Amino acid sequence: MNKHARFGSNVAFINYPKQALFSRTLPKNKIYEHSGANTRLKDLFVDQIEQIVWRYKLAPETINLPPKLGVPEIQIFSVQLKTAELNLDVLRCIDGAVQFPIIFELNFDGQTQVVAAYKRPNESDANRWVLSDYFSTVWSPSNVERVAMPLAVDLGGLYEQVLHRLIPKPARPKESLVDLVSRVEQIVIKEHEIEKVTSRFTKEKQFNRKVVINAHLRQLKTELQELTL
Repeated sequence: MNKHARFGSNVAFINYPKQALFSRTLPKNKIYEHSGANTRLKDLFVDQIEQIVWRYKLAPETINLPPKLGVPEIQIFSVQLKTAELNLDVLRCIDGAVQFPIIFELNFDGQTQVVAAYKRPNESDANRWVLSDYFSTVWSPSNVERVAMPLAVDLGGLYEQVLHRLIPKPARPKESLVDLVSRVEQIVIKEHEIEKVTSRFTKEKQFNRKVVINAHLRQLKTELQELTL
């Protein structure tokens, strides 16, 4: 899995209801048609994806939960990989082709990883979707004991609970999911900035420049701490 994914808890391994079982293979060419995949993306699919199975369909008619704006259904896709490394552009391509929120379960060599981005309609164009960064669990044995599906009053609430199990930071009091996701994305950006500046500090030979870089580094670390508290 790409290093930019974040890691959550194994409580994201959910035992979805049998009545929601869909189990239909999703042909790669259908993904290409609906996403406008270019040659590079098609090559990634060929090299990295063995099979995509639409495993569960969480919808009003299958689990008796009403829809919510932006979450008319939730799809669970099981993806069999050819390699342990997956370029996240592949998942973005699938998300772009399917007009519903998706929870991915990646499978490789007897191990499974749950992955999802927060997917919501664009405020200015309801026909377009906005994707956050991807969040994921660590790889776990595919036969890991699964937990019961969270209780919710609607599909929107269920979707939020599943995502909270993947996001590596708890929400602050009264913090919305949108704000939490934004904060976690800022944390990732800030961590990358710190890595770069730390590298510059280590390589710099001139004392005066090291002082300036170190001051910048301290400021970045303060900003990161404010984001993580």
